[in-house]
Amino acid sequence: MEKTANTHKNKPPYLLGLLCLIPLIGAFIGLGLFLYGIFRYKDKWLALIGVFGILFTVIIYSSLFYYMKNGDLSKKGFENISQLQLNSLIKNVEFYKLKHGQYPDSLRQLLNDDKLAPINDAIQSVQMRRNNLYIYQNLGNKYLLFSSGQDGIPNTKDDLFPQILIDDSSKIGWTKSR
Repeated sequence: MEKTANTHKNKPPYLLGLLCLIPLIGAFIGLGLFLYGIFRYKDKWLALIGVFGILFTVIIYSSLFYYMKNGDLSKKGFENISQLQLNSLIKNVEFYKLKHGQYPDSLRQLLNDDKLAPINDAIQSVQMRRNNLYIYQNLGNKYLLFSSGQDGIPNTKDDLFPQILIDDSSKIGWTKSR
């Protein structure tokens, strides 16, 4: 009877291997399982489960890092954010004109009325560019507003412009060109 109790007590904790599927935590659990498999239990399967846990975390974080830095997903994601912000920024500029009778001279003036006005271009911010504001120019009764896109150079084919859903665009002052 005592022999079966010892056998049950010394059974390797294979089920802990399921925790290896949790990135980062799984690497630490995997390291522990690997060391227990080699030194305490002398069980190659437990050691292999530990190695799998470490490798799983490394693969997950490597692919996340790669796609965040180089992948189209990150570029499209920040383009989508910039597009949404541009569409919202049109409303901020138009409201500023209603309140003050003229369009702002710079986007920073919008912050006086709305501290959360999205004047920073998400694409430029994530690329750590020095000038990360949307391109804005007051033209009197009209104004230019756009993002210089991924390349950061204004007036190129990758520029983003607000998408206006108003049927009569003469009611707003935004223009795509001078």
